[in-house]
Amino acid sequence: MASPGDDERKGLLLQAFSYTPLSSLPALSLVEGLFPLYSSRMSATSLDQVVSLCKRRGFVFPGSEIYGGLANTWDYGPLGVELKNRIKQLWWKNFVHRRSDMVGQDAAILMNPRTWEASGHVSNFNDPLIDCKKCKQRYRGDKLLEEKLGVEAAAVLKLDQVQPMLMAEKIHCPHCGNLDWTPAKKFNLMFKTQQGVIEGEGQDIYLRPETAQGIFVNFKNIAQTMRLRLPFGIAQIGKAFRNEITPGNFTFSTREFEQMEIEYFFDPEKNDWKHVFADWKKASWSFLVDTLGIREENLRFRDHESDELSHYSKGTTDIEYKFPWGWGELCAAAAYRTDFDLSQHEKFSGEDLHYTDPDAPTSKIIPHVMEPSFGSDRIALAVMLDAYTEENVNDDTRTVMKFDRKVAPIDLAILPLSKKEHLIAKAQELYKKIIQDTNLVVDFDVTGSIGKRYRRQDEIGTPLCITVDFGTLGEDAAQGEKDTVTIRDRDTLKQERVAISELREKIAEMWRK
Repeated sequence: MASPGDDERKGLLLQAFSYTPLSSLPALSLVEGLFPLYSSRMSATSLDQVVSLCKRRGFVFPGSEIYGGLANTWDYGPLGVELKNRIKQLWWKNFVHRRSDMVGQDAAILMNPRTWEASGHVSNFNDPLIDCKKCKQRYRGDKLLEEKLGVEAAAVLKLDQVQPMLMAEKIHCPHCGNLDWTPAKKFNLMFKTQQGVIEGEGQDIYLRPETAQGIFVNFKNIAQTMRLRLPFGIAQIGKAFRNEITPGNFTFSTREFEQMEIEYFFDPEKNDWKHVFADWKKASWSFLVDTLGIREENLRFRDHESDELSHYSKGTTDIEYKFPWGWGELCAAAAYRTDFDLSQHEKFSGEDLHYTDPDAPTSKIIPHVMEPSFGSDRIALAVMLDAYTEENVNDDTRTVMKFDRKVAPIDLAILPLSKKEHLIAKAQELYKKIIQDTNLVVDFDVTGSIGKRYRRQDEIGTPLCITVDFGTLGEDAAQGEKDTVTIRDRDTLKQERVAISELREKIAEMWRK
């Protein structure tokens, strides 16, 4: 095949934003000083920046968009589902596979309704609902107060204090601007449906509002079949549903969401709950920072005040993230539930849920429980906000998602320099080799100029791009030696010429760094 002419080759290189032929340098040498230092860096200053990028690049779409959408429902696109799956896989690996005291399960979404009577959700799972007397719009009173007073101050208010506080703080209706609220009333958050083939004659059941109860009702089965000894934990990832009154802030608060929860069972006579509590706080923090790469300056612990705690709880500590609208709960690092849940289910079901110590058969106890609870949707949002970066490079703004490499949706991209058939064929050969020989997620991108493709890969957070050019084919020594390619680093923009035969080892080396 004919090699590209000088004019075509020159044009290809001029359009490349940061692609530079490297043949003048030895293979495997690092290119320094090709690009100026960043004149400034800026993280996301508003949620709109990330929402726009998510829609434009295929992370998150509005639910049912072709029908006008459905309030506060979101669909994860090709990149969003990869990101979320990686977070879940890392969570499972970190808390289940790497611990000898943990097992997993996957319980049904629909459960016997007595489950929710025992847990207290039927009678106590409520939010303070208020109405504007003028426009009849309905809101969660505590959420309106949070915007003015902060999360901590709003959380301690009792039901009969919500409406007077709204009036005292002169918090007007967001819809019509009127200041005339109804007294707050309780609103149950569970979605109710019916089980049965004849409408109106079926049994009332609920979509689960949390995954934890599925763990408690299976405690006896799992403890016996897996021959577990205290202390041990049971983990589960699954969907939960809450009929939130005013959900919002993108995927932060939605009616359908996914939980990653652990119920850790222990004997309080042998394990001081404060030590267990501290261990799980440390483990939860480490997962967010060390595993997912969220910056510590954007995280903080918040201990629940006594007025916030459930009547059975002795302590709960959340980890909060600094979202664009302020600090918000990211996960419950540790919540001490005592023996309430198992005791309630034993009472309502009539089943003996005591744990028998294999080393002391006469010793039977109801274990106490420590609960770390994570939401994959909120964590995915925090990871995206944390990764979002705008940089000025060469007097131009570069938007880049600086994901930790463990969570990036795409590990690397293969980019042929042009659409010449023989160049694409070589690039496809390399693409197939990488996906067959490794477990990396690889993108193959031929659309647009090489510069635009680099920009696109930056915006979706791809850590490495591999460019296949005419030097790779042995047709242009100015671009590089035959059977070599250029690796471009997302964060430094540095390029390195590498022999294809050594590519796998070089990628592994860069990953370790």
